[in-house]
Amino acid sequence: MRIRPMRADDVAAAERITARAFALPTPSASGSSGAPNSSPAGRAPLARERWMDRLRHMLAVDPAGCWVAADDDGVFGVAAALRRDLLWVLSTYAVDPDRQREGAGTALLEAAIDYGHGCLRGMLCALPNPAALRRYRGAGFSLYPAFKLVGTVDHHVIPEIDGVRAATDRDLDLVDSVDRQVRGATHRPDHAFMTRYGQLLVCDLFTGSGYAYLDGSAIALLAATNRSIAQRLLWAALAQTPPGEEVTVRYLTSDQEWALDVGLAAGLRVEMDGCLALRHMRPPVPYVPSVPFG
Repeated sequence: MRIRPMRADDVAAAERITARAFALPTPSASGSSGAPNSSPAGRAPLARERWMDRLRHMLAVDPAGCWVAADDDGVFGVAAALRRDLLWVLSTYAVDPDRQREGAGTALLEAAIDYGHGCLRGMLCALPNPAALRRYRGAGFSLYPAFKLVGTVDHHVIPEIDGVRAATDRDLDLVDSVDRQVRGATHRPDHAFMTRYGQLLVCDLFTGSGYAYLDGSAIALLAATNRSIAQRLLWAALAQTPPGEEVTVRYLTSDQEWALDVGLAAGLRVEMDGCLALRHMRPPVPYVPSVPFG
């Protein structure tokens, strides 16, 4: 086994590995299994191409944060991390289920964490996998249990929302300012990718400002300078989801009650959703993290 930097021709193998690993039921501490995180058949074709497009983006922007475990049979493990200002984020991390317990997971995580040398803070969205959680805690991450909002939005209860509009490129400085206030680092290198697949909404009032990414039926990222603006943005994003389609808002820690209140009022249900793992920082508030970009 060797741990080496990822190459462009590793992207397809990395997609297959993560699809297999994330499709398995996640074991609980008691040894029981939860629901699979994706289809056992792998990602749908469009989702597969999009996942690979995102990894290619990371490989272009953060090549020193992308690593694979490989041997003579090929690639069987992957870790990809990014640096944004002084924030380190683990974007994806998986080992082929048939090759676990060989030490590849620990070695990959060490390589990815080394990329964050000099960063003041760290963040990742963790599935409830006991082995991975043990490694994260051992690396100094605090584990914050998280919830998700799931269900179909009752569009009849959505209040009238003003002050929220579709963003333009001229709004990216505003988005950067909000990010720096809320999480201490921007998403500037990732906006071109995120706007390719989702819609960016912004709100800029005398009382505060914020933004949200609506990605199909998921609220993929949200940050605001206060809870009132955050709730306004979340309502506006939920209002744009297709009627009858299931919506998700993920990795909400207990600090994000403003989001839980909106989701419950909109008819969504609350479920457990892994952990938000943070190093040398508290959960950003108000904030809905991006799973791949923190």
